[in-house]
Amino acid sequence: MSLQIQIMDEIKNAMRAKDTVALEALRAIKSEMLLAATASGSKEELTGDDEIKLLQRLVKTRKESARIFTEQNRPDLAEPELAQIAVIEKFLPAQLSEAEVEAVIAKIIAETGASGIASMGKVMGLASAQLGGTAEGKTISTIVKKLLV
Repeated sequence: MSLQIQIMDEIKNAMRAKDTVALEALRAIKSEMLLAATASGSKEELTGDDEIKLLQRLVKTRKESARIFTEQNRPDLAEPELAQIAVIEKFLPAQLSEAEVEAVIAKIIAETGASGIASMGKVMGLASAQLGGTAEGKTISTIVKKLLV
């Protein structure tokens, strides 16, 4: 089942349940998917990778908003953001732990023979391709830096 169909079904369920937080998050996903599909000017549907990147971007935006609201001592605004993250993450593949990501990156470094920070671009490219959707870019970057230094 495509992500768009899943989102529409979940929107209907959230409307029936009168779950405003879930409804807001699901409508944001639907909106971003429509914008992404029409922005390219092509009539093709989004690929699975594009959908995952879109969902990750939505989660990242909400995490940043929640962090800012928390720093400003506004838990009333941070809580809905965190609740929306939980709704969006249901559609993402399971995230790997830092130890699992570190093991994959160590394997990539060993295979390529990369050493030093100058090799970071090459390792990041391979790691991002291999871990796409299962780990955040920031986590990958932090671990690559740690292992290459």
